Amino acid sequence: MKRYKVGLIGFSIGGHVFHAPFIASNPNLELYKVTARKADQQKMLAERYPAAVGVLSADDIINDPEVDIVVVATSNDVHYSLTKQALEAGKHVVVEKPFTNTTAEADELIALAKSKGLLLSVHHNARFHSDYKTVKRVLAEGRLGRVVSYEARFDRFRNFLREGAWREQNLPGSGIHYDLGAHLIDQALQLFGHPDYVFADLRAQRDGASAVDDFEYILSYPRLKVTLKGQMLAKEPTPRFAIYGMNGSFVKSGVDPQENLLRAGIRPEAKPDWGVESADIQGSLSLLENGDDVHEYVLSEIGTGQDFYKNIVATLRGEESLFIKPEEARDVIRILELGDISWRERRTVPVAGELISTKY
Repeated sequence: MKRYKVGLIGFSIGGHVFHAPFIASNPNLELYKVTARKADQQKMLAERYPAAVGVLSADDIINDPEVDIVVVATSNDVHYSLTKQALEAGKHVVVEKPFTNTTAEADELIALAKSKGLLLSVHHNARFHSDYKTVKRVLAEGRLGRVVSYEARFDRFRNFLREGAWREQNLPGSGIHYDLGAHLIDQALQLFGHPDYVFADLRAQRDGASAVDDFEYILSYPRLKVTLKGQMLAKEPTPRFAIYGMNGSFVKSGVDPQENLLRAGIRPEAKPDWGVESADIQGSLSLLENGDDVHEYVLSEIGTGQDFYKNIVATLRGEESLFIKPEEARDVIRILELGDISWRERRTVPVAGELISTKY
């Protein structure tokens, strides 16, 4: 069967941590060309992926007739332009989240891909994290009863600004809400569907900060409050998820183990227990069941980041439907835009008619 040649644009953290290892680990994909402009990137590429061709320009990938799939793992400001260029060149495209900086750009790319019959997907890889998969299972089991409050957060601690980092600058698509917040919004939409209203609190808290480094979104549903948070000044770890229902609560701390392994250069095929969480960060259920107080730890699901590219291959072969559809990623961008309106105007913003995905 066909082995698809992949051109990876971007070999900073996004490219070499979250894409290259899973592409190279998939027997149906070939990491064929990679943009590596800096000396350290060229060195890493040669050491980890000696068969891949290093190039200096995205054009060297997009214009290569041998390339089947273009992966855009660059800074957010060029997601739209590079994806458009690749689609116009007849390439299937995977783009790192956030999809684009505006829904107008996302809508244009979706229409372009459809007109050319090309695959277009967005790398919302947090759907494959062990913690989220565990939350999804707990909710499906229904032991919490009717859920009334869902809280999810990504916290970091870095009390200084990184010099020259584009994410630290007040630019379209910058700030941790477009980075970490996009994950949380995508997960919430998958779990609960379209909210009725959005309220956002977006702040730049660190000394000298101009981009958002503290966010809170409240997605309002008829009988459910969803709170999504992230900040850069959380020195003490906080729970990743806290879910409250009529029968009790579920709380989950810790982080999915895959990222640290990928940063260390470890690939899925090299670790038999890939994606398995440590027992000390298992979530806990506290319930009132049949009149009895119940407290138990919940075995976490296994993180499976490799499933993203497995699905890309299966979709191209006509064996599966696309797991992460661009319409879903577009709706994440619209929630972010509505959040910007909410904070700027200090009001709750209605969502009706703003989201287009029919999956929910």
